[in-house]
Amino acid sequence: MSRGGVPVLEGLSFVLEAGQALVLRGPNGSGKTTLIRTIAGLQPPLEGRVSGIEAVAYAGHQDGLKTSLDVVENLAFWAAVYGGGDVEAAMARFDLTDLRDRLAGNLSAGQKRRLGLARLLVTGRPVWVLDEPTVSLDTASVGLFADAVKAHLASGGAALMATHIDLGLPEARMLDVAPYKARPRARAEDEAFL
Repeated sequence: MSRGGVPVLEGLSFVLEAGQALVLRGPNGSGKTTLIRTIAGLQPPLEGRVSGIEAVAYAGHQDGLKTSLDVVENLAFWAAVYGGGDVEAAMARFDLTDLRDRLAGNLSAGQKRRLGLARLLVTGRPVWVLDEPTVSLDTASVGLFADAVKAHLASGGAALMATHIDLGLPEARMLDVAPYKARPRARAEDEAFL
């Protein structure tokens, strides 16, 4: 894995099966986001391969919302992009039903995050790849998220998440990416100065 062409992680390999959750751990700057973005197909790996990208629903630091659309319209948009999904069930799962007609731009940070996560439910994609999914969520909303992940796993889905907090998912495996940090390498253009 690389960031800006500079190797970040090396020698890392894992398999994520249906019904499994894997939580990536490591200090800031250890490569968790780079790994997540590579697995989601947003950047190519320097070497090796990632399989199953077509099955991935990705949620990163941005919530993927259109601020001029209301809650229902945002979810309906994503459901249409991915071929349909139950918008009402997604709103109920993330406690958004009472906000259904509110413009996304007028939601609090936590409400926006819940709406961004509700998007996952309408994609129908079996693999959720999530970077810091609980940012801006209060304790009750973290519980809603954990319940959504548990239901997804129980239905045969899988989840890969990078986070620093306890998500309330004791069934999740943990993977510390720090031991896979790439060793610094001299660049060809630097060799003239060595």
